[in-house]
Amino acid sequence: MTALREYVRLETSGLWRATPDEQWREVGVRFGEATLVIADNAGRALSHWSLPAITRLDGGGMPALFGPGGDIPEELEIDDETMIEALERVRRSIARGAPRRGRLRQGVTALVAVLAVGLVTIWLPGALMRQALASVPHAKRIEIGATMLGHVQRATGPTCRAGMGPQALAALHQRIFGPDAWGQIVVVPGDLAAPLLLPGGIVVLSQSMIETTQEPAVVAGHVLSARPWVRALDPLEPVLRGSGMVATMRLLTTGDVPGEALRAQTMGLIASPPDLPELAVLVQAFDRTRVPMALWARTLDPSGEGVLDLIEADPMRGRPVPPILSDADWVSLQNICAG
Repeated sequence: MTALREYVRLETSGLWRATPDEQWREVGVRFGEATLVIADNAGRALSHWSLPAITRLDGGGMPALFGPGGDIPEELEIDDETMIEALERVRRSIARGAPRRGRLRQGVTALVAVLAVGLVTIWLPGALMRQALASVPHAKRIEIGATMLGHVQRATGPTCRAGMGPQALAALHQRIFGPDAWGQIVVVPGDLAAPLLLPGGIVVLSQSMIETTQEPAVVAGHVLSARPWVRALDPLEPVLRGSGMVATMRLLTTGDVPGEALRAQTMGLIASPPDLPELAVLVQAFDRTRVPMALWARTLDPSGEGVLDLIEADPMRGRPVPPILSDADWVSLQNICAG
């Protein structure tokens, strides 16, 4: 989204409170890839607001009062006109790209009509799923992914953003997926059994996945194992499949997924991460991005016995590997959770 890229480095200060009963506190406010990051004076993230969900709570006066949308009671007061205009432009940009509910309702009506003439109910959930996945715009996927990221942070702690770590993550994302690729990589301090892929192209790594290796290629491997370019599965599909047909219908008719359904799916994803993609998919992904696969594979099983197929299939064996990160970026990434 052009509006997001234009303001990616914009920062300001503001007043924030988690609930209307709490005292206002001074915070730093900056744009993330898909979220508005609210941090304390030490730079520690206090909250991440999904940019597509942000709402204006005042009548357009100054200072401006914003909320994260949904049932979250947080409030943010800003008097920086540049930041206010940026938020309004992003909100207008997202509104222009939002699904037209009339068209979605027509699609649902057509499905119901087909069902009425005799198609079996076994077909309906799959048809609704395909209709929903085809209808959800990228902005809505970012919003859903950012909401799920918020639930991840409640379980693991807020995303790490120390020093130049965020810039190093951006460099890693560009090295793997290219300069114009959508999505982002984030790191959380709590432990995860495996990298997580959320809608909107958000890859979540744990601090231990970075600090237990001296090879940037291993971190790149973790990212690719979650989101290879050639992965066939839409990350929104398991969210809708696990949430049920009612949630899918609601997404089609209102453009929203129930908050409790997203929370439950996020917790389930943390507890039971999906299996690795098939070997052929991994080989193609590592080959396309020119990342060595054997180094990453040995972190899954240091003995190598359980991952021998991955090691032997490494498409970069004997081939020159372009740098994954500069030395400065790698040091910054290793210290992203410092402090």
